[in-house]
Amino acid sequence: MQVVRALYQRFQVLIHEMAKFGVVGAFNAALDIALFNWLLHQDVGPLTSKALATTVAATSSYFMNRHWSFAHRARTGVRREYVLFVILCGVGLVIVEICLGVSHYALGFTSKLADNVAANGVGLVLGTLWRFWSFKRWVFLPNEPGVPTAAEAAISTTA
Repeated sequence: MQVVRALYQRFQVLIHEMAKFGVVGAFNAALDIALFNWLLHQDVGPLTSKALATTVAATSSYFMNRHWSFAHRARTGVRREYVLFVILCGVGLVIVEICLGVSHYALGFTSKLADNVAANGVGLVLGTLWRFWSFKRWVFLPNEPGVPTAAEAAISTTA
């Protein structure tokens, strides 16, 4: 038990970040999938549907991650963070679109089920791995002395 406790203590912050990121991701994946399928049924093309759905879900995800998943990390300004967040989400979207495009256009799997498997199965997993790593690396930075965390900044603006 001592080893497990020591490992947990060593990786506690990472475990909590991953858990919160997972909850935010699950919510926004459901939003993304629902919007993607609704747009498909409105006869919007698969790539356009995925781009629009991902944009809405990514915006929601930014605010949820900023104020919950990574609230303990340094707050470096919404403009800087959101611009980087959007760029890195764009890379994640390209990963998803490549999976969807290869499946739909190159391999000829054109059913709505195949589009969902490619976009929301394979692409979503690869895109999520990219986003978690890149957000921690470039968007939600570790605390530095004198830089308030998101939680501290929220308290100071309400006081």
